Amino acid sequence: MGMFFLRRLGVMLLTALCLTFIVFSLTNLYPNLEKLAKSQGNNRMTDAEVSSWLNRNGYLQPTVVKYGEWLGVLPGFTFTNDEGEISGRCIENGQPAEEAPRFCGVIQGDWGTSTRFRAEVSDVVSTRLSLTGKLMFFVMLVMVPCALIIGVLAGMKEGSKTDRTLSTASILTTATPEYVSGVLFIAVFASSAVGLKWFKGTAASAMDDANFANFTLPVLTIALYGMGYIARMTRASMTEVMTAQYIRTARLKGVSFKNIVMKHALRNALIAPFTVIMLQFPWLLNGVVIVETLFNYKGFGWALVEAAGNNDIELLLGCSVVAVFVVLITQLISDIGYVFLNPRIRIS
Repeated sequence: MGMFFLRRLGVMLLTALCLTFIVFSLTNLYPNLEKLAKSQGNNRMTDAEVSSWLNRNGYLQPTVVKYGEWLGVLPGFTFTNDEGEISGRCIENGQPAEEAPRFCGVIQGDWGTSTRFRAEVSDVVSTRLSLTGKLMFFVMLVMVPCALIIGVLAGMKEGSKTDRTLSTASILTTATPEYVSGVLFIAVFASSAVGLKWFKGTAASAMDDANFANFTLPVLTIALYGMGYIARMTRASMTEVMTAQYIRTARLKGVSFKNIVMKHALRNALIAPFTVIMLQFPWLLNGVVIVETLFNYKGFGWALVEAAGNNDIELLLGCSVVAVFVVLITQLISDIGYVFLNPRIRIS
Protein backbone atom coordinates (compact mmCIF):
# COMPACT_ATOMS: atom_id res chain seq x y z
CA MET A 1 0.00 0.00 0.00
CA GLY A 2 2.85 2.37 0.80
CA MET A 3 4.55 1.93 -2.59
CA PHE A 4 1.21 2.27 -4.34
CA PHE A 5 0.56 5.52 -2.49
CA LEU A 6 4.01 6.90 -3.37
CA ARG A 7 3.64 5.98 -7.04
CA ARG A 8 0.25 7.62 -7.18
CA LEU A 9 1.67 10.78 -5.60
CA GLY A 10 4.42 10.85 -8.22
CA VAL A 11 1.91 10.50 -11.04
CA MET A 12 -0.28 13.18 -9.44
CA LEU A 13 2.65 15.61 -9.25
CA LEU A 14 3.60 15.03 -12.88
CA THR A 15 -0.03 15.39 -13.99
CA ALA A 16 -0.45 18.59 -11.99
CA LEU A 17 2.67 20.10 -13.59
CA CYS A 18 1.51 19.21 -17.10
CA LEU A 19 -2.03 20.50 -16.62
CA THR A 20 -1.01 23.75 -14.95
CA PHE A 21 1.60 24.37 -17.66
CA ILE A 22 -1.05 23.92 -20.37
CA VAL A 23 -3.40 26.35 -18.61
CA PHE A 24 -0.54 28.78 -18.02
CA SER A 25 0.45 28.69 -21.69
CA LEU A 26 -3.12 29.29 -22.88
CA THR A 27 -3.77 32.17 -20.50
CA ASN A 28 -0.45 33.81 -21.41
CA LEU A 29 -1.06 33.94 -25.15
CA TYR A 30 -0.24 37.37 -26.55
CA PRO A 31 -3.87 38.42 -27.29
CA ASN A 32 -4.72 37.81 -23.63
CA LEU A 33 -1.66 39.72 -22.49
CA GLU A 34 -2.56 42.59 -24.79
CA LYS A 35 -6.05 42.76 -23.28
CA LEU A 36 -4.51 42.68 -19.80
CA ALA A 37 -2.17 45.58 -20.62
CA LYS A 38 -5.02 47.71 -21.99
CA SER A 39 -7.31 46.88 -19.07
CA GLN A 40 -4.60 47.90 -16.59
CA GLY A 41 -3.44 50.88 -18.61
CA ASN A 42 -5.55 52.50 -21.29
CA ASN A 43 -7.73 51.02 -24.00
CA ARG A 44 -6.20 53.47 -26.45
CA MET A 45 -2.64 52.28 -25.85
CA THR A 46 -0.57 51.86 -29.00
CA ASP A 47 1.20 48.62 -29.83
CA ALA A 48 4.49 50.12 -28.69
CA GLU A 49 2.98 51.16 -25.35
CA VAL A 50 1.46 47.69 -24.89
CA SER A 51 4.82 46.07 -25.61
CA SER A 52 6.53 48.44 -23.17
CA TRP A 53 4.01 47.66 -20.41
CA LEU A 54 4.36 43.93 -20.94
CA ASN A 55 8.15 44.21 -20.90
CA ARG A 56 8.15 46.18 -17.63
CA ASN A 57 6.00 43.50 -16.00
CA GLY A 58 7.91 40.50 -17.31
CA TYR A 59 5.24 39.14 -19.65
CA LEU A 60 7.48 39.06 -22.73
CA GLN A 61 9.80 36.41 -21.29
CA PRO A 62 9.70 32.84 -22.64
CA THR A 63 6.69 30.87 -21.42
CA VAL A 64 8.82 28.27 -19.63
CA VAL A 65 10.66 31.00 -17.70
CA LYS A 66 7.43 32.73 -16.73
CA TYR A 67 5.96 29.39 -15.62
CA GLY A 68 9.01 28.69 -13.47
CA GLU A 69 8.70 32.12 -11.84
CA TRP A 70 4.97 31.66 -11.25
CA LEU A 71 5.59 28.21 -9.80
CA GLY A 72 8.39 29.54 -7.59
CA VAL A 73 11.30 27.41 -8.84
CA LEU A 74 13.01 30.29 -10.71
CA PRO A 75 13.98 33.72 -9.32
CA GLY A 76 11.32 36.37 -9.80
CA PHE A 77 11.54 38.78 -12.73
CA THR A 78 13.10 42.23 -12.11
CA PHE A 79 13.08 45.35 -14.25
CA THR A 80 15.28 48.44 -13.96
CA ASN A 81 13.98 51.65 -15.54
CA ASP A 82 16.01 54.55 -16.91
CA GLU A 83 16.10 56.19 -13.49
CA GLY A 84 17.63 53.11 -11.87
CA GLU A 85 14.49 52.10 -9.99
CA ILE A 86 14.06 48.36 -9.67
CA SER A 87 10.67 46.66 -9.79
CA GLY A 88 9.71 43.03 -10.17
CA ARG A 89 7.46 40.14 -9.32
CA CYS A 90 8.83 39.66 -5.81
CA ILE A 91 9.27 43.35 -5.00
CA GLU A 92 6.34 45.01 -3.28
CA ASN A 93 5.61 48.69 -3.63
CA GLY A 94 8.05 50.73 -1.58
CA GLN A 95 10.16 47.71 -0.68
CA PRO A 96 13.93 47.90 -1.25
CA ALA A 97 15.05 45.47 -3.93
CA GLU A 98 17.75 43.98 -1.72
CA GLU A 99 15.18 43.04 0.93
CA ALA A 100 12.83 41.28 -1.48
CA PRO A 101 12.87 37.47 -1.69
CA ARG A 102 14.34 35.86 -4.79
CA PHE A 103 11.58 33.29 -5.19
CA CYS A 104 7.90 34.16 -4.92
CA GLY A 105 5.58 31.69 -6.57
CA VAL A 106 2.87 29.18 -5.81
CA ILE A 107 5.28 26.99 -3.84
CA GLN A 108 6.10 29.94 -1.57
CA GLY A 109 2.40 30.76 -1.14
CA ASP A 110 2.43 33.81 -3.41
CA TRP A 111 -0.32 33.30 -6.01
CA GLY A 112 -0.20 36.84 -7.35
CA THR A 113 -2.74 39.66 -7.23
CA SER A 114 -6.19 39.58 -8.79
CA THR A 115 -6.72 42.45 -11.23
CA ARG A 116 -10.49 42.03 -10.93
CA PHE A 117 -10.81 42.10 -7.13
CA ARG A 118 -7.60 44.05 -6.35
CA ALA A 119 -6.70 41.50 -3.70
CA GLU A 120 -4.40 38.54 -3.22
CA VAL A 121 -5.44 35.58 -5.35
CA SER A 122 -5.03 33.23 -2.40
CA ASP A 123 -7.46 35.32 -0.33
CA VAL A 124 -10.02 35.47 -3.16
CA VAL A 125 -9.79 31.74 -3.87
CA SER A 126 -10.00 30.72 -0.21
CA THR A 127 -13.03 32.94 0.43
CA ARG A 128 -14.95 31.82 -2.64
CA LEU A 129 -13.90 28.20 -2.21
CA SER A 130 -15.25 28.12 1.35
CA LEU A 131 -18.63 29.33 0.08
CA THR A 132 -18.74 26.69 -2.63
CA GLY A 133 -17.58 24.11 -0.10
CA LYS A 134 -20.60 24.90 2.03
CA LEU A 135 -22.86 24.47 -0.97
CA MET A 136 -21.14 21.20 -1.94
CA PHE A 137 -21.55 19.80 1.57
CA PHE A 138 -25.31 20.21 1.59
CA VAL A 139 -25.61 18.98 -1.99
CA MET A 140 -23.70 15.78 -1.18
CA LEU A 141 -25.73 15.38 2.00
CA VAL A 142 -28.92 15.32 -0.05
CA MET A 143 -27.72 13.77 -3.30
CA VAL A 144 -25.68 10.74 -2.24
CA PRO A 145 -28.06 9.04 0.26
CA CYS A 146 -31.10 9.63 -1.97
CA ALA A 147 -29.30 8.38 -5.09
CA LEU A 148 -28.02 5.24 -3.36
CA ILE A 149 -31.45 4.41 -1.94
CA ILE A 150 -33.10 4.89 -5.35
CA GLY A 151 -30.43 2.83 -7.11
CA VAL A 152 -30.56 -0.04 -4.62
CA LEU A 153 -34.38 -0.18 -4.63
CA ALA A 154 -34.42 -0.18 -8.43
CA GLY A 155 -31.68 -2.80 -8.77
CA MET A 156 -32.98 -5.29 -6.21
CA LYS A 157 -35.70 -6.53 -8.57
CA GLU A 158 -34.78 -5.83 -12.17
CA GLY A 159 -37.73 -5.22 -14.46
CA SER A 160 -40.24 -4.66 -11.68
CA LYS A 161 -42.67 -1.74 -11.54
CA THR A 162 -40.50 -0.08 -8.89
CA ASP A 163 -37.43 -0.47 -11.10
CA ARG A 164 -39.12 1.06 -14.15
CA THR A 165 -40.58 3.98 -12.16
CA LEU A 166 -37.35 4.89 -10.37
CA SER A 167 -35.23 4.43 -13.50
CA THR A 168 -37.50 6.73 -15.48
CA ALA A 169 -37.34 9.37 -12.75
CA SER A 170 -33.52 9.10 -12.65
CA ILE A 171 -33.26 9.58 -16.41
CA LEU A 172 -35.54 12.62 -16.27
CA THR A 173 -33.48 14.33 -13.57
CA THR A 174 -30.20 13.66 -15.39
CA ALA A 175 -31.64 14.85 -18.71
CA THR A 176 -32.77 18.16 -17.21
CA PRO A 177 -29.94 20.75 -17.11
CA GLU A 178 -29.46 22.91 -14.04
CA TYR A 179 -30.40 26.11 -15.85
CA VAL A 180 -33.78 24.55 -16.73
CA SER A 181 -34.61 23.07 -13.33
CA GLY A 182 -33.27 26.16 -11.57
CA VAL A 183 -35.48 28.49 -13.57
CA LEU A 184 -38.47 26.21 -13.01
CA PHE A 185 -37.85 26.10 -9.26
CA ILE A 186 -37.59 29.88 -9.09
CA ALA A 187 -40.74 30.33 -11.18
CA VAL A 188 -42.80 27.85 -9.16
CA PHE A 189 -41.51 28.16 -5.61
CA ALA A 190 -40.04 31.68 -5.41
CA SER A 191 -42.06 33.80 -7.82
CA SER A 192 -44.91 35.97 -6.62
CA ALA A 193 -46.66 35.46 -9.97
CA VAL A 194 -47.40 31.80 -9.19
CA GLY A 195 -48.11 32.43 -5.53
CA LEU A 196 -45.85 29.76 -3.97
CA LYS A 197 -43.28 32.04 -2.33
CA TRP A 198 -41.93 29.25 -0.17
CA PHE A 199 -38.28 30.02 -0.86
CA LYS A 200 -36.13 32.94 -1.92
CA GLY A 201 -35.15 33.20 -5.56
CA THR A 202 -31.65 34.32 -4.65
CA ALA A 203 -28.98 32.77 -2.45
CA ALA A 204 -26.96 35.94 -1.87
CA SER A 205 -27.98 36.06 1.79
CA ALA A 206 -26.93 32.41 2.18
CA MET A 207 -23.28 33.45 1.93
CA ASP A 208 -23.55 34.91 5.44
CA ASP A 209 -26.50 32.99 6.88
CA ALA A 210 -27.63 29.85 5.06
CA ASN A 211 -31.12 28.71 6.00
CA PHE A 212 -33.99 26.67 4.61
CA ALA A 213 -35.52 29.59 2.73
CA ASN A 214 -32.46 30.84 0.84
CA PHE A 215 -30.42 27.64 0.39
CA THR A 216 -32.96 24.94 -0.54
CA LEU A 217 -33.45 25.80 -4.22
CA PRO A 218 -29.75 25.92 -5.26
CA VAL A 219 -29.06 22.72 -3.32
CA LEU A 220 -31.98 20.89 -4.94
CA THR A 221 -31.09 22.21 -8.39
CA ILE A 222 -27.60 20.70 -8.23
CA ALA A 223 -28.57 17.57 -6.29
CA LEU A 224 -31.32 16.51 -8.68
CA TYR A 225 -29.03 16.70 -11.70
CA GLY A 226 -26.31 14.53 -10.16
CA MET A 227 -28.69 12.24 -8.30
CA GLY A 228 -30.00 10.53 -11.41
CA TYR A 229 -26.52 9.63 -12.67
CA ILE A 230 -25.43 8.07 -9.37
CA ALA A 231 -28.77 6.25 -9.05
CA ARG A 232 -28.43 4.76 -12.53
CA MET A 233 -24.88 3.56 -11.84
CA THR A 234 -25.96 2.08 -8.50
CA ARG A 235 -28.92 0.36 -10.13
CA ALA A 236 -26.73 -1.18 -12.86
CA SER A 237 -24.17 -2.35 -10.31
CA MET A 238 -26.85 -3.73 -7.99
CA THR A 239 -28.53 -5.60 -10.87
CA GLU A 240 -25.24 -7.23 -11.83
CA VAL A 241 -24.47 -8.28 -8.27
CA MET A 242 -27.95 -9.73 -7.69
CA THR A 243 -27.38 -12.17 -10.58
CA ALA A 244 -23.99 -13.34 -9.28
CA GLN A 245 -23.43 -16.98 -8.36
CA TYR A 246 -22.87 -16.37 -4.64
CA ILE A 247 -26.20 -14.54 -4.42
CA ARG A 248 -27.97 -17.52 -6.01
CA THR A 249 -26.22 -19.83 -3.54
CA ALA A 250 -27.38 -17.68 -0.62
CA ARG A 251 -30.95 -17.86 -1.91
CA LEU A 252 -30.78 -21.64 -2.24
CA LYS A 253 -29.55 -21.86 1.36
CA GLY A 254 -32.66 -20.04 2.49
CA VAL A 255 -31.07 -16.72 3.48
CA SER A 256 -33.71 -14.00 3.70
CA PHE A 257 -33.88 -11.47 0.88
CA LYS A 258 -33.15 -8.63 3.33
CA ASN A 259 -29.95 -10.27 4.56
CA ILE A 260 -28.87 -11.08 1.01
CA VAL A 261 -29.14 -7.43 0.05
CA MET A 262 -27.66 -5.91 3.20
CA LYS A 263 -24.89 -8.41 4.01
CA HIS A 264 -23.85 -9.78 0.63
CA ALA A 265 -24.90 -7.61 -2.29
CA LEU A 266 -24.73 -4.04 -1.05
CA ARG A 267 -21.00 -3.77 -0.37
CA ASN A 268 -19.98 -5.17 -3.76
CA ALA A 269 -22.63 -3.09 -5.49
CA LEU A 270 -21.13 0.11 -4.06
CA ILE A 271 -17.73 -0.32 -5.73
CA ALA A 272 -18.70 1.29 -9.06
CA PRO A 273 -20.93 4.03 -7.54
CA PHE A 274 -18.11 4.94 -5.15
CA THR A 275 -15.99 6.12 -8.08
CA VAL A 276 -18.92 8.04 -9.52
CA ILE A 277 -19.55 9.70 -6.17
CA MET A 278 -15.91 10.77 -5.89
CA LEU A 279 -16.09 12.25 -9.38
CA GLN A 280 -18.92 14.47 -8.21
CA PHE A 281 -16.49 16.63 -6.20
CA PRO A 282 -14.60 18.07 -9.19
CA TRP A 283 -17.89 18.31 -11.08
CA LEU A 284 -19.45 20.26 -8.22
CA LEU A 285 -16.42 22.51 -7.92
CA ASN A 286 -16.38 23.52 -11.58
CA GLY A 287 -19.95 22.73 -12.56
CA VAL A 288 -21.75 25.05 -10.15
CA VAL A 289 -21.03 28.05 -12.38
CA ILE A 290 -24.57 28.15 -13.79
CA VAL A 291 -26.28 27.62 -10.45
CA GLU A 292 -24.14 30.17 -8.60
CA THR A 293 -24.76 32.71 -11.34
CA LEU A 294 -28.47 31.92 -11.49
CA PHE A 295 -28.98 32.24 -7.74
CA ASN A 296 -26.41 35.04 -7.29
CA TYR A 297 -24.29 32.92 -4.98
CA LYS A 298 -20.75 34.29 -5.21
CA GLY A 299 -18.70 31.15 -4.76
CA PHE A 300 -15.83 29.51 -6.64
CA GLY A 301 -17.77 29.15 -9.90
CA TRP A 302 -18.81 32.79 -9.81
CA ALA A 303 -15.21 33.87 -9.22
CA LEU A 304 -14.11 31.73 -12.17
CA VAL A 305 -16.64 33.46 -14.43
CA GLU A 306 -15.51 36.87 -13.19
CA ALA A 307 -11.86 36.00 -13.82
CA ALA A 308 -12.56 34.77 -17.34
CA GLY A 309 -14.81 37.71 -18.20
CA ASN A 310 -12.29 40.28 -16.96
CA ASN A 311 -9.16 38.54 -18.27
CA ASP A 312 -7.81 38.11 -14.74
CA ILE A 313 -4.88 35.83 -15.56
CA GLU A 314 -3.56 35.38 -12.02
CA LEU A 315 -7.00 34.43 -10.66
CA LEU A 316 -7.61 32.02 -13.55
CA LEU A 317 -4.31 30.31 -12.78
CA GLY A 318 -5.18 30.14 -9.07
CA CYS A 319 -8.56 28.58 -9.85
CA SER A 320 -6.89 26.07 -12.17
CA VAL A 321 -4.48 25.00 -9.41
CA VAL A 322 -7.39 24.35 -7.05
CA ALA A 323 -9.38 22.49 -9.71
CA VAL A 324 -6.44 20.25 -10.64
CA PHE A 325 -5.70 19.55 -6.98
CA VAL A 326 -9.30 18.56 -6.24
CA VAL A 327 -9.49 16.26 -9.27
CA LEU A 328 -6.23 14.47 -8.42
CA ILE A 329 -7.03 14.09 -4.72
CA THR A 330 -10.48 12.66 -5.41
CA GLN A 331 -8.95 10.20 -7.88
CA LEU A 332 -6.42 9.09 -5.24
CA ILE A 333 -9.15 8.62 -2.65
CA SER A 334 -11.18 6.69 -5.21
CA ASP A 335 -8.29 4.32 -5.95
CA ILE A 336 -7.60 3.70 -2.26
CA GLY A 337 -11.31 3.24 -1.57
CA TYR A 338 -11.44 0.54 -4.24
CA VAL A 339 -8.96 -1.51 -2.26
CA PHE A 340 -10.96 -1.30 0.96
CA LEU A 341 -14.27 -2.03 -0.73
CA ASN A 342 -12.89 -4.99 -2.67
CA PRO A 343 -9.85 -6.71 -1.08
CA ARG A 344 -9.53 -8.94 -4.18
CA ILE A 345 -8.08 -5.98 -6.10
CA ARG A 346 -4.32 -6.47 -6.02
CA ILE A 347 -1.81 -3.66 -5.96
CA SER A 348 1.17 -4.68 -8.04
